Amino acid sequence: MPAPENTFKTALASGRMLYGCWAGFADPYATEVLTTAGFDWLVIDGEHAPNDLRSIMAQLQVIEGKHSAPVVRLPMGEAWLIKQVLDIGAQTLLIPMVETADQARDLVRAMRYPPDGIRGSGAALARASRFFDIPDYIPTANDQMCLLVQVETTAGIDALDAICQTDGVDGVFIGPSDLAADMGYQGDSNRPEVQAVIRDALDRIRRSGKATGILGLDHDTAKTYRDWGAQFLAVGIDVVMLAQTARQTMARWRDD
Repeated sequence: MPAPENTFKTALASGRMLYGCWAGFADPYATEVLTTAGFDWLVIDGEHAPNDLRSIMAQLQVIEGKHSAPVVRLPMGEAWLIKQVLDIGAQTLLIPMVETADQARDLVRAMRYPPDGIRGSGAALARASRFFDIPDYIPTANDQMCLLVQVETTAGIDALDAICQTDGVDGVFIGPSDLAADMGYQGDSNRPEVQAVIRDALDRIRRSGKATGILGLDHDTAKTYRDWGAQFLAVGIDVVMLAQTARQTMARWRDD
């Protein structure tokens, strides 16, 4: 029996348009609610949300078997952390602040068993192998790993073509806010200078054959990014959606 198919990786390779949402509550109950909305993918965020290994695992468990594919964003691309999160069942990782092709190659290797990489082969202990119930997990797992790298600095933009040429990178995600901050605009990604860089980056990623990704928090911005070639497009953040709805609800009653 081989490793489970990574349906998100398959969908990316087919060229399908995929709409996603950030899961930032760090709680499986809230993430399970998100799965009822029909998003194609959900980001379990370990960079800016208060997740740890166990809360990530719990969310992977509630997403399993649902329409929404899990994408785990780690706080950094450390090999030891990648090993742990793959062993609890993640197959698609989103790694922030990638700035060089060498860094991208190291991430590819961290996600793969030898001889293609350096992932430790303790699969008998791992939820990923269903605790060794998948006898062919190790020889088949590499093909189901999906790596999405975040380019969100001017250094990353300068190295974008080389990053896109890296074998094993499935998609490149542009981080608008961090890119705007690094460009000197304090996170304002709507500045024309930032928008021009984003548009050019999305075009370069698309022409390289890699999947293009980005986050757009308002409808018009997200539509613009889609028109510019984004294929895996995040269109919301659960924490923000709750906060906005709660404030709007109270504002209506306060003014009534």
